Formats: sequence, C-alpha cells, structure tokens
Amino acid sequence: MLQSGERILVLGGGNMGCALIGGWLDAGLAPEALLVVDPNRGEALGKLIERYGFRHETETPADFAPTVALLAVKPQMMGDALPPLKAALSPETLIVSIAAGTTVAALSKHLSEADGHERPIVRAMPNTPSLIGRGITGAYPNGQVSEERRAVADTLLAASGPVEWVDSEALIDSVTSVSGSGPAYVFHLAECMAKAGEAMGLPADLAMRLARHTVAGAGELMIRSDETPAKLRQNVTSPNGTTQAGLEVLMDDFTGLPPLVERTVRAARDRAVALSKD
Repeated sequence: MLQSGERILVLGGGNMGCALIGGWLDAGLAPEALLVVDPNRGEALGKLIERYGFRHETETPADFAPTVALLAVKPQMMGDALPPLKAALSPETLIVSIAAGTTVAALSKHLSEADGHERPIVRAMPNTPSLIGRGITGAYPNGQVSEERRAVADTLLAASGPVEWVDSEALIDSVTSVSGSGPAYVFHLAECMAKAGEAMGLPADLAMRLARHTVAGAGELMIRSDETPAKLRQNVTSPNGTTQAGLEVLMDDFTGLPPLVERTVRAARDRAVALSKD
C-alpha cells in the first residue's frame, strides 16, 4: 500500500478519520506506523485500537515524527488543534486535510515554518459513504506537493473510494456542493419518495423500504454499468408508460428537478465559499 518508512499521524479519531484508518490497516499498514491524536477515545476508535493495537494519545507527543499528518478534526477546532501539532512536523511532512471549509491558506497560517516556507498541503473533501468504503473524494494539492507525495495522498484517500483531483482550490467548494453534501440530497429524495408512496396508500414502513432499496439499487447500477445515467433512465422509460408520466413532471424545465437541483447545489457551493472566508 505505502512504502515502508511512512509514518502517519491522524489528528482526530472521529467517524471519517476512523473510516480511513480502518481502510489503511485492512490494506496492510503496520500499526506501529500509525498514531492517532484525539482527546477522546470514541467507540469507533476504541474498536479499531482493540483490533489492531496502534498508538493513541490525547495530545501530540514529541517522539513521533510523521511523514504524513491527516487533519480530521472539525474546522472550528483547527485553531486549538494545529499549534501543538506544528512542533511535531518536519519541513517535508505532507499535510492532508479533510476539514470542510478550511483553506490551504488557513492551514499554512497555522503550520508554516518560522521562515515562512509553506508545507506540502493537500485539501480534500470526502463524503459520508466513505464510512462504508463507498465514498468519493475531491482533492487539491498546493504547489509544494510533489508528484510522489501526491501519489501518497491519493493512496491514503483512496482507502474510502475513488479520488478525483482538481486544478483549482476554488473547485473544492464545488466538489463539496455536489459530492460532499450530495448524500444528504439523496437521503432526502428517499424520504420524499417514501412519503409520496404513503400518500398513495402504502404502509409507511413498506414505502420506506421500497424507497431505500430503489435509491440504493439505482446507485449501485450506475456504478456497475458502463451506460450514462441518461441512458439508464431511458432504458427504464417505456413510451407513454408510468415512468414517462412521472418524468414529465420531474423533468419540467421550470418546475421540475433540473432547476431545483441547480439551485440546491449552487446554494451549497456559495455556503462553502462563505465558510472558507470566515
């Protein structure tokens, strides 16, 4: 998975951090090459420690020299969490951040060396399906990240699903609005389908099972198929059939899903931009 000699410090042992940690260890990362720093030992972290026996500290120790530091704490905690970490880093330590709304400039402000030299930083945005190894991550490297270190970041982030690299940090906000926030849109679609089914007379529990499995199954079909989503939609739609009747409502240019989804994604993107400036 990684070259021997890589030493990974994970700042934050929450669900997303643990999802990545579990993927690394399952892929063969040596437990002694890993240190997790978190004031708390949550259930997910505790289970991983019991299974693999890697090191956990409540504060950043001075005796662990990481080649990679994964920042997996909440954005509002960065101001307190990063200064103690800085002393443990070498100039070559690769910083990988999965904190939403925290820019490379903000990270550099806390972590740059005394002479102002920037560290290699990758800003990444995974999504919640990463918790089951079915996520997708958008990533952006600053100018100090070499091709070799970018490959290391790619390997680490790919533990939870595919990694897509963007050329502009601003595009991370767009990634956030599509795939980062996207699972919530899909979950709400399932909610709406279930409520509509219930309104049509289905028992509530049956309507929800139908909606959940339909959304999950359709998503899996898109992943496994070589066809575009548009073609898959056409395959389901018989002329003058029930699906066409529903799609005529859903695909209306003014009142249907296309303009609604565009407004939804744009609102999420604009909020991501605002958070990055806070």
